[in-house]
Amino acid sequence: MAGHSQFKNIMHKKGKQDAIRSKIFSKLAREITVAAKMGMPDPNLNPRLRLAIQAARAENMPKDNIERAVKKAIGGDSENYDEVRYEGYAPGGIAVIVEALTDNRNRTAGEVRSYFTKAGGALAETGAVSFMFDRVGEIEFEAKAASEDAMMEAAIEGGADDATSNPEGHVITTSMEAFAEVAKALESKFGEPRKSKLVWRPQNTISVDDETGEKILRLISSLEENDDVQNVYANFEISDALMTKLGG
Repeated sequence: MAGHSQFKNIMHKKGKQDAIRSKIFSKLAREITVAAKMGMPDPNLNPRLRLAIQAARAENMPKDNIERAVKKAIGGDSENYDEVRYEGYAPGGIAVIVEALTDNRNRTAGEVRSYFTKAGGALAETGAVSFMFDRVGEIEFEAKAASEDAMMEAAIEGGADDATSNPEGHVITTSMEAFAEVAKALESKFGEPRKSKLVWRPQNTISVDDETGEKILRLISSLEENDDVQNVYANFEISDALMTKLGG
């Protein structure tokens, strides 16, 4: 279970959909506002804003919400957010990376630390676990966007490192440096991707027993419930039995 999308889907299925949707939109809006404030408010001239808007569209965020988030940055009445990365260990010694946008570092650090402590893990210093991950770009397209061969060929020509395809879609991996260029090349051929973002990909994953897996998933769920937390990544795998039990 590399990354976070799969266990995020599991926890979402177990929660109240309306509340989850509202929280997702709130976090997406925060990223759009920060991106627009840090650069140009035009997504064609601001790669980070472009990615933020693509992520919002992928979650079916209404156009009005997206425009409102951009205007908030232009108006100068938005809060000032700091980008912070926290690193720590979940039960079983599993490495966890937490990305946050916060207007109060002390508050967020205290809350994140408490989640790790209550879960039986521990917050560590920045850099303590990130060396176990690679910072890479991931670009996802629907399966219908292209054939497997066509996507692979375009990905290689565009400078990507890898491309995998299955019935659910295509996932193209790039280096952090080549990410923007590859994304632009693929979008020109296949249209706007389903998702496109920089992620922390674990170099290796660790299998855990079901009891430990449930503890880790509860920690991740607690972290993702926090309004300041944008993304969570971990280097673990859980059994098919636990996946089935949790509805994955």
